[in-house]
Amino acid sequence: MNQTPTDTVVRRANLSDSRAIYDLIRANPEELIARPLADIARNIDRFTVVTLGGELAGCASYTILPEAGNFSGATVELTSVAIRGDLRRHGLGRLLVEAALGRIRAFRPEQIIVLTSNPGFFGRLGFHEIPKSAILHKIYTGCMNCMKHSNPFTCPEVAMAAPASAPATPPLP
Repeated sequence: MNQTPTDTVVRRANLSDSRAIYDLIRANPEELIARPLADIARNIDRFTVVTLGGELAGCASYTILPEAGNFSGATVELTSVAIRGDLRRHGLGRLLVEAALGRIRAFRPEQIIVLTSNPGFFGRLGFHEIPKSAILHKIYTGCMNCMKHSNPFTCPEVAMAAPASAPATPPLP
């Protein structure tokens, strides 16, 4: 990994980031599920971004997956994690995911999950592989509507979980 550039800023997304987030997600069709621009704008408060020299370099979001009748036992899924292709392997992804996890952990979820085509990256950040059968609520609320694969259990993405509790991180700007 190369050194993280010094003009890097990790922050909460704002509405003016919507189009750049949309473009970044669409630029990674093999790794990410496309999201409509309106969905990104409607959920902009759930996005964390990393910028480099004022330009969007990456994004991450989250989705809360509450269990019926047990909101304190909610699972939170880390979603839409992307770093611009030309800026990968500079530590930006680590900064971005760590900041997003800090925001997620503030909710005190029961578990944090990610479905990913890059388990090595998430493994280095403390995630461990779990069976998809352990997250059936995610499968039935999200994966069943996926247009990329006909069966969520044969989808090549790997289900992973991270510790829900960790040291507090400073709030993002």
